Amino acid sequence: MKIKSLVLAGVAGVLGAGASLALSADVGPLKPLFAADQAEARAAILIEDGRVIAKHYAPGYSDANRFISWSMAKTITAMLVGELVADGKLQLDAPAPIAEWQKPGDPRGKITLRQLLHMASGLEHTEEGQPVEKSDTNQVLFVNGTANMAARAIAQPLEAKPGEKFEYSSLTTIILSEIITRTLTDSRDPRVRAQTYRDFEYARLFTPAGVTTAFPEFDGAGTQIGGSLIHMSLEDFGRLGGLLHEGKALDGTQVIAPEWLAFMKQSSPTDPEYGGQLWLNRPGAPDGSPSLFPEKGVPSLVSMNGHLGQYVMAFDGKGADGTPHRYVLVRLGKTQDGNRRPVINGLGDIAASLTKS
Repeated sequence: MKIKSLVLAGVAGVLGAGASLALSADVGPLKPLFAADQAEARAAILIEDGRVIAKHYAPGYSDANRFISWSMAKTITAMLVGELVADGKLQLDAPAPIAEWQKPGDPRGKITLRQLLHMASGLEHTEEGQPVEKSDTNQVLFVNGTANMAARAIAQPLEAKPGEKFEYSSLTTIILSEIITRTLTDSRDPRVRAQTYRDFEYARLFTPAGVTTAFPEFDGAGTQIGGSLIHMSLEDFGRLGGLLHEGKALDGTQVIAPEWLAFMKQSSPTDPEYGGQLWLNRPGAPDGSPSLFPEKGVPSLVSMNGHLGQYVMAFDGKGADGTPHRYVLVRLGKTQDGNRRPVINGLGDIAASLTKS
């Protein structure tokens, strides 16, 4: 495969907002991500201390493209929840502010915001079923729930005690998006709700982080589809990955509160490899199959994971100079679930190579 690529040797390019970067013929350290067993890789970038040291595009893709987040959007939604917690408008261990659950005798009224963020609400859900079109997520996203996705998610009964069971659920994150929206506005007008959410998202997260290309999608009720659908450029995904180190933008602006980032990066009680809508490179997956690569080391690594092989990873390591550095590694593409393990291993090999002393 012929690959467009960028490698900056010697003087690296600073990842500033709207930066335009030229192409080089050298494929560099990201070459393994575009091997035959990695298909279909579309874009990748490696950032060291906020400076791009390698960037590659497959034919047909460039800086002009926005790429779909899929479930990487969940981490973005959690960042926004953290802003409202910091403002004192939401409480992590209080019952989730969902009026539909507050009727006398409704056991869902005990679900906390923390449990939603940890994917441990206990709500009945099937993320992936057979046939695939019958799964709750696909029905709501693409079939008969598009008019009001949050209503469908909120209406689900409990299948387990809140806090007792890990159940990965895109609908849970839509509930979080709905909580954000209801906290920001009382309006039921879909346009007002969507605009209010978008304004908040840009003012509190995207603009401070230097992100300029983000395009969030909304359902018919004006709820952001916060579990699945935000689009942005490769470099902007890299900028968000940079926040996963200390919560700071490249210019030093504190975008995410340190205590909230610490919460997001702490293992949840029901799954050691999952934090607050963020994947952790740790062993102990409930089904025994790790989502990342704990066997390769890199214990500091955290990751925004998305359907079909989307990854934004942040980790501490050492560069060619042998001194500590902070890295962001992004891979975007379209890889079916059965073929993702080589992709994950390839990313793990790159990360591991940058953590060896």
